[in-house]
Amino acid sequence: MKFIITLLKPLSFLPALLMMYVIFSFSAQTGEVSGELSYKISYEIVETKNELFHTEKSYDQLAYEAEQIHYYVRKAAHMTEYFLLAIAISFPLYVYKVRGFWLFFLAGILCVGFAGLDEYHQSFVSGRSPGLKDVGFDSTGALIGILMVQLFCWSSLHSPDSRPVRRKKRRKKHRR
Repeated sequence: MKFIITLLKPLSFLPALLMMYVIFSFSAQTGEVSGELSYKISYEIVETKNELFHTEKSYDQLAYEAEQIHYYVRKAAHMTEYFLLAIAISFPLYVYKVRGFWLFFLAGILCVGFAGLDEYHQSFVSGRSPGLKDVGFDSTGALIGILMVQLFCWSSLHSPDSRPVRRKKRRKKHRR
């Protein structure tokens, strides 16, 4: 069983690599495509709110509200992507027994470093430009993700029910 676990441990980084691919794919979209996607999501949000509260607003009113929240939806998307990336990086590090400060440091460096590279990548995409502010939003999402993993692992591994029961070792009497 230990052999299988040893073989499968490196695969624990696959979700992180998948999340990096997803982030890279979103960054590779042109500015126009990216803007349309986030606007569509903004519009869906205000349309759902309109239906839930029965405000019966016109298309123009909904479009105006969608434009008002568009910036916040984009920034929330940044934070969410890096929140998920941080979780996908932190759990495998935890599997490899990286804990406390070192987990926070390594996962943080990987996430913030990837955020910087991602913004640099956007400088080569039509209609996109790199933004230091976006790295800040990405880093905030990553920080929250890392803290959530640490809190989850600490609380689940340090609860009174999860502590292993230690048995006293019996001493064998030596005969002379």
